Amino acid sequence: MHIQILGSAAGGGFPQWNCNCRNCRGVRDGSLRAQPRSQSSIALSDHGSEWILCNASPDIRSQLAAFPALQPARKLRDTAIAGIILLDSQIDHCTGLLTLREGCPHQVWCTEMVHQDLSSGFPLFTMLSHWNGGLQHQLICLDCEPFSIAACPELAITAVPLLSSAPPYSPHRGNPHPGDNIGLFVEDMRTGGSLFYAPGLGQMDKQVLAWMARADCLLVDGTLWRDDEMQVCEVGDKLGSEMGHLPQSGPGGMLEVLDGLPGKRKILIHINNTNPILDLDSPERAELDARGIEVAFDGMSIDL
Repeated sequence: MHIQILGSAAGGGFPQWNCNCRNCRGVRDGSLRAQPRSQSSIALSDHGSEWILCNASPDIRSQLAAFPALQPARKLRDTAIAGIILLDSQIDHCTGLLTLREGCPHQVWCTEMVHQDLSSGFPLFTMLSHWNGGLQHQLICLDCEPFSIAACPELAITAVPLLSSAPPYSPHRGNPHPGDNIGLFVEDMRTGGSLFYAPGLGQMDKQVLAWMARADCLLVDGTLWRDDEMQVCEVGDKLGSEMGHLPQSGPGGMLEVLDGLPGKRKILIHINNTNPILDLDSPERAELDARGIEVAFDGMSIDL
């Protein structure tokens, strides 16, 4: 299984266009040893010729430009994107579909909850129906049975319901439903290599931990270092837990969870611009290094 990190930042990217926090200011003026990042999305492939896009970031155009395997190469106009999986209906995970409109129709796998959000509160399915068939919805069922996508038949994909939040425009914001947010357990049927991918993970439960324990590679929510990070950095008033993100530090935090799991690689993705782990010289980054936990970056490639 080939995994390409197209974007590794949380919503707004890094540096965020309107943010002057220590991290954003430092990466702009060169005083911080850090790497800019676009908004999170990954691509999966079994043989490396056709790819499944997992979430469609607003930065998709520059992400495609940076990854030749997804660029047109076989005929006058084409793409190696053979399917799209949406893990939720958040703006930073689906707005890239608008940029991909010239390539419609696209086969889009998502839950019924996500399809409802993107047909009502943020009606991308309705809007894009005017472009050559638009987005063709393929339903993801939450029955723990794996599904496959024809272009990458060696990848068995299981949707794992997560405890998180629907976006602000969702008709059931504040009333969570199963399927608002999912993780993916992906297994390569040839090599046996497995991935658990969850860029938005608000709470742990036994089912999620069981899937995580099976994975060779964990690519999981690294949005915030501490729950009150937005408040401490004076850029917002919400806790990470209120936004559907489990912080890394503290009792029950992501670092404690990862320490108890056997995965060969443990990687944080969806990093918010305020998170001190973006600073390569920070004590928080040193703590990750000591624990053997990696931080995803744009252009990172993983083979399982």
